[in-house]
Formats: sequence, structure tokens, C-alpha cells
Amino acid sequence: MVCEAIFPTRVFIVAGSPAARPPAGLAPGPGDLVIAADRGGSHARAWGWPVHLLVGDLDSLSADHAAALTAAGAVAITAPAAKDETDLELALMHALQRGAREIVICAALGGRGDHMLANVLLLARPELAGLSVILADGDQTLRLVRGGQTLVLHATVGDLLSLLPVGGDARGIVTEGLLYPLRSETLYLGQARGMSNVFQAPEARVSLKEGLLLAVHIQNVG
Repeated sequence: MVCEAIFPTRVFIVAGSPAARPPAGLAPGPGDLVIAADRGGSHARAWGWPVHLLVGDLDSLSADHAAALTAAGAVAITAPAAKDETDLELALMHALQRGAREIVICAALGGRGDHMLANVLLLARPELAGLSVILADGDQTLRLVRGGQTLVLHATVGDLLSLLPVGGDARGIVTEGLLYPLRSETLYLGQARGMSNVFQAPEARVSLKEGLLLAVHIQNVG
């Protein structure tokens, strides 16, 4: 039986995007907990990741894959198809119940636009404030900066960073280590001024005074 960690080092949640890519440079290690949300179980198997919890209504995971996961020790927590939460939300709730302080959400981008937007907006949930939560897909990593926070990012010189306000204007932004600096400035909702900045150093900082700011780090793989 696979050990289900109660206080894991990190929790990896694998969602069910049909365009899923394993996150570059990230994989679960000893002590980490892996939660698969429905079809995320198939992705985890394809990536060679263990699955400790299988969560959701299991309407998009084949019976063969579900049986293989439970035979390998995964604990299945099934939910009705008619529910208020998505399978990814349920997986996130189980991660929080287990005291997760660091959460990596994978396979949450691509596919249906409504699913992708809902998955990204999960980062704004109030109960995630103060935790380290990222969406990681291939060469892209998304984080949310809240007012009063400073985000420190490590990257390769030449990587891209886009800063996008969420839910309203993002005010008092100060950046360091980027080609186009912001000095206590505002990014306005619906405008794309914060797109495609460039890392000029292995470390960059983004400070925000008010609002919510989505930071999209894209590794320069070309």
C-alpha cells in the first residue's frame, strides 16, 4: 500500500487537461504527496509519477487506468458527477486538509477555455493566501502575487515574465532584475503592458502594494 503522507513536503496535483505536459524541472520526490484529479491519473501514470490519492467523479478516466492506480496503492475518493466543485477543486481541498504549505498544480492549462480560466483563477482563493501555490505546465509556471507581497523568481537570463492584473488594477508594482522595470507603477485591468518582460539576472523580484497580479514565467527553451 502506498503511504499517504499526512504532512507532506509538497503536494503535486495532476489535473485533467487534454493538452497536459509534465512540468519542466519539477517532479515529486520522497515525502511528497501526489493527488490525481480524474483524468490526471492517466497523466501521472504516463509521466511515471506515483499517485497516492485519486479524486473526482472519474468520468474521464478509463476503468483500466483507475484499476491500475488503485492496484498500485492509490486511495480513490469518488464524488458524484452533479456537484458544485470541479475535480481539481476537490483535489485542492484534500491537499489543504492534509496541511499542505507548498502545492504544485500540473496539467491545468490548455484544452477548454472555461476550464483553463477557472483553473488559473483558483490561485485567487482566499485560503491559499500565505501558501506557495503554482500552476506548472511544460515550460510555463504561473503564480499569484497579492497586495503586500514580494515574489522572488529564479530563472535563466532571457526567460520571459508576463505580469497580468486580476480582478482589478494592480497598484504599486516594483520590479528588479527585468529588462523593463516598473517603479511603483500600476498595471491596469484589460491592458497588456505587463506582457513579455525579460529576465536580465538569475533572480528577479516583483513587489505589489495593492491588488492581485498573475506572474507567468516562461522558460526560454528556444
